[in-house]
Amino acid sequence: MSARHRSGVLVRNAALLAAAAHIAPAGTWLPGPRRALFPALAGRGRSDHVALTFDDGPDPRTTPRFLRVLDELGARATFFVLGDGVTRFPHTTLEIVRRGHELAVHGWTHSRPWLPTVSRDVTEVARAARAIRLATGEEPLWYRPPYGILTGGRWLAAARAGLTPVLWSAWGRDWSADATARSVFAAVRRDLCGGATVLLHDTDRAAATGCWRATLAALPGVVAECRAAGLEVGPLAEHGIRR
Repeated sequence: MSARHRSGVLVRNAALLAAAAHIAPAGTWLPGPRRALFPALAGRGRSDHVALTFDDGPDPRTTPRFLRVLDELGARATFFVLGDGVTRFPHTTLEIVRRGHELAVHGWTHSRPWLPTVSRDVTEVARAARAIRLATGEEPLWYRPPYGILTGGRWLAAARAGLTPVLWSAWGRDWSADATARSVFAAVRRDLCGGATVLLHDTDRAAATGCWRATLAALPGVVAECRAAGLEVGPLAEHGIRR
């Protein structure tokens, strides 16, 4: 084998290893392995508590509607926000905190991460965390990547920013055009139990237009279901996940 051929093989092998290191951790997106092998990553917390979380905001059209309903329910939540939204809508971002809710990092934009972009991931997650600090004075603790795809680069980005990755153990499947209040409630209820982290969305910025209405209509039922089971509803900061 010539030196040039050996060099080419080494380069290809290095590229394959880099791709594997990037993609393999994203297998935690699968709910079964995540719940069984990585309960903290799945958001498993206190057995008497349910963490209520919302992704993709802030959105001045829709987020205030969720804040009003949460006020009426006397419930608090964690909002995983996008950095570009924080900078565009600082007043909505600050209002989330003023209402007693927690902010966490969802990334800078709602991008798909299939190609290795480690330096960009590190930069954008840190930039989003900094945007939250500048807008509210609050220090975010948690990170949930868009689509729940936690690549190697995004693991590193979270660690560099001092954030703990948290995905979910129950979700409303509330991003589709055919979502209804009934379907969202039924999807959440299927995996709802003590210690669960519930994923919902307070905007349609990265989903079907208007799907947030189904989530908003389902929200009182989700909170009532938790309380009927004797479970507290609150943000991740009170959920008992080890950082």
